[in-house]
Amino acid sequence: MTKRIFITATNTNIGKTYTTKLLLKEFASRGLKVGVIKPIETGVVDGYAEDGEELLELIKELNPKLWHLEAEDIVPFMYEMAAVPFVASNNAPLDIEKIKSKIEELEAFCDLIVIEGAGGLYVPIDENSMMIDLIAQLQATALLVTHCALGCINDTLLSKKALEDKNIRHAVAFNCKDIKNEFNKISQPYFLHIGLEVLKVDNDIEKICDVLYNLKIN
Repeated sequence: MTKRIFITATNTNIGKTYTTKLLLKEFASRGLKVGVIKPIETGVVDGYAEDGEELLELIKELNPKLWHLEAEDIVPFMYEMAAVPFVASNNAPLDIEKIKSKIEELEAFCDLIVIEGAGGLYVPIDENSMMIDLIAQLQATALLVTHCALGCINDTLLSKKALEDKNIRHAVAFNCKDIKNEFNKISQPYFLHIGLEVLKVDNDIEKICDVLYNLKIN
């Protein structure tokens, strides 16, 4: 089966799309045929899925075999309201088979698929599932993107434990933006103390890709 990597985060606006694009570029530079999908996007205005369109433009550049894709292939579920999918969809049951079908269509042209989640792990999708459940349903490993501001220790460890409790193989990457020095002084010492490898999105994308590519589902 094609390698599947699910990009999740400790919250919204942490940098999932930014990280996804860097991963796609790095994997493509290694000669891999890459694909991408963002199963659900909310806050879609007039049918324009901002994240989906960015990903669509990039993937056509990186994998010419995907020139035929439309935004609906990248984002199969779009909702206008900028809210969790449970609310934005009026609690419509998620059609997981539609997502799986879109992924399988991509896999005919790809060695590796990056799947971008919406929000954090415990964002409710419908009555019966959270975003974390989608990772297992799609048989993917995960990258947890976390922030570097004060509070990142709590946020990171809570999300990491959630993944561990679900037996989801994962890596962690820190998106420090413009506060690297603050993070290095205030929070990084604790992560190093507990033996967590501190990989930063802007500095360590090659190592992050190495770790993700070698992760097994179980």
